[in-house]
Amino acid sequence: MGEPDPASELDALNALEKEAKEYDKDAEIDRILKSFRLDSYAVLDLQPGIPDSTIKLTYRKKSLLIHPDKTKNPSAPEAFDRLAKAQSALLDETARTHLDNCIADARTLLIRAKKMTTDSEEVKNPDPEFMAEWRRKTVEVLVDAEARRRRQAQGKMREEGREKRREEEEIEERKRKRDAQEEWEKTREGRIGSWRDWQKGMKRKEPDGAGKVLGGDVNGGVKGTTGEKKKKKMKVLG
Repeated sequence: MGEPDPASELDALNALEKEAKEYDKDAEIDRILKSFRLDSYAVLDLQPGIPDSTIKLTYRKKSLLIHPDKTKNPSAPEAFDRLAKAQSALLDETARTHLDNCIADARTLLIRAKKMTTDSEEVKNPDPEFMAEWRRKTVEVLVDAEARRRRQAQGKMREEGREKRREEEEIEERKRKRDAQEEWEKTREGRIGSWRDWQKGMKRKEPDGAGKVLGGDVNGGVKGTTGEKKKKKMKVLG
């Protein structure tokens, strides 16, 4: 039996190591995709209360492990995107405070449901079962909070839509009035000309004797009774 070839053994070890790394990558991608995406701690596989430096270090290690350019796993891009969003959420003070509050609320609700107190031994030293229930309750609280946020966002969008429609209607009304005023001004000369022509026509149609007072002349002189004629003065002959 001949001596083993060192080169062949090295190639075999490298192949096994590569296979193990691919397995680790696939396993981490699968874990990330199965994590509840609203719980950024779960996505990064971290616990509440850790410092920002730990968040950044953990993200760097995991992102290098599952980077889409370093694995053929078709789900790598989605897992990588969720990982990046989880880090951003935990480094954002407002988002992280919201998440911490939801986790604390879930713990309080679980303690009440179990009729325990914060001094209970199971609460002080939680076992795996209690932690699993806590995680499930956290999911419920996060889902309720997200549903409430979406309803508020939709209500705000509807209100903004109504306000926008009111503004558009007001703009349209002002435009309509402005157009009507401009059209009125354009036809002003035509209306004035028509009025003048009408007045001239009325003057031409006035009957004879117009302007005289009934029963007298314009100067106020009174005529005699109807049918009565003034007698002419006769000149004296001779």
